[in-house]
Amino acid sequence: MSQAARPSLRRRGEDWLQAVWRTRGLASALLTPFAWLYGCLSARRLRRQARHAWQAPVPVVVVGNILVGGTGKTPVTAAICQHLRAQGWHPGVLSRGYGIAAGTTARLSDTDTSGAYLGDEPALLHAATGVPVAVHPRRAQAAQALLAAHPETDVLIADDGLQHRALARDVEIIVQDARGTGNGRLLPAGPLREPATRLRQAHWLITHLAPGEPLPAQATLTDPARCLTLRLAPERLVHLASDQSRTWAQWFAEHGQSPCSAAAGIGQPERFFGMLRQAGLRLAATLSAPDHQAPGTAALRRLPPGPILITAKDGIKYTAPIDPRLWVVYPSAQFSDPHWFTALENDISRIAETRPHKQGNRH
Repeated sequence: MSQAARPSLRRRGEDWLQAVWRTRGLASALLTPFAWLYGCLSARRLRRQARHAWQAPVPVVVVGNILVGGTGKTPVTAAICQHLRAQGWHPGVLSRGYGIAAGTTARLSDTDTSGAYLGDEPALLHAATGVPVAVHPRRAQAAQALLAAHPETDVLIADDGLQHRALARDVEIIVQDARGTGNGRLLPAGPLREPATRLRQAHWLITHLAPGEPLPAQATLTDPARCLTLRLAPERLVHLASDQSRTWAQWFAEHGQSPCSAAAGIGQPERFFGMLRQAGLRLAATLSAPDHQAPGTAALRRLPPGPILITAKDGIKYTAPIDPRLWVVYPSAQFSDPHWFTALENDISRIAETRPHKQGNRH
């Protein structure tokens, strides 16, 4: 039977908040005055940013969420970049770069591709897609730096940044998960950064579901054709110490019947564990760490003997010496409507025709 290693104090605090945010109980009710204040200040900030927003000379697609915690924005961003590249586009990725010290200039993947320099998610996106990445809290500044360094770029994809209106956007893709809008309240009384009605303003709504999770019951877009689901499945694994790669089928044939553990420092670690179980793996133990914080080596040593499967987001954080039991799982994104990329590309093409930066670089 699978057992969970004792999570960190911060992880337990995050889990407690998630439990509070599922209902409109006493703890949530006591926080509603602060939620009202947060809503007022946030709306004012967003209006101020929108009044002075910078418009890029190329289409801008924002992939974001209104829900606190990981919803699956990064795999959606990676899938969009991979599709556009295959169709002859030259996408570039913009990111805030969570956890890194922002300087006066944007950081580019041309300089350094490590997670320590770019941040874990931007580094992961560059590694997964090969597209140039620019990082800065001011997304317009990141966009300008990326376009200057890569003038061939003809579409910008902002990973996160839905609540950053200083960069004008042309297409908004909101990614949520089975939590939906939680208890429907704003921070800190609930899990929302913006009111639930914000979902209706998106061009696309993607719901990331773990195995067996149903769609949340809530209002969505008026156009159901622009609402779809995303599920992840393990596709490839890389042995972190040796860089040896295996398909999921190959790895499972070699290790699937032996005791294995899984560790994750992401927003929703249970979703990662559920994906592995759905693929047929019996986990002897699981270990959760706070989002953006890879499970520590001491905690990993306490896991039972056998392979330890970790997320790609965590894998880029480990440096030598590396625990020889670690295998990084690279999943594939499976959308309920695989043809949605064509509709998205058509939207981008129409927008590109109205911009001074034409599609002349495409081939």
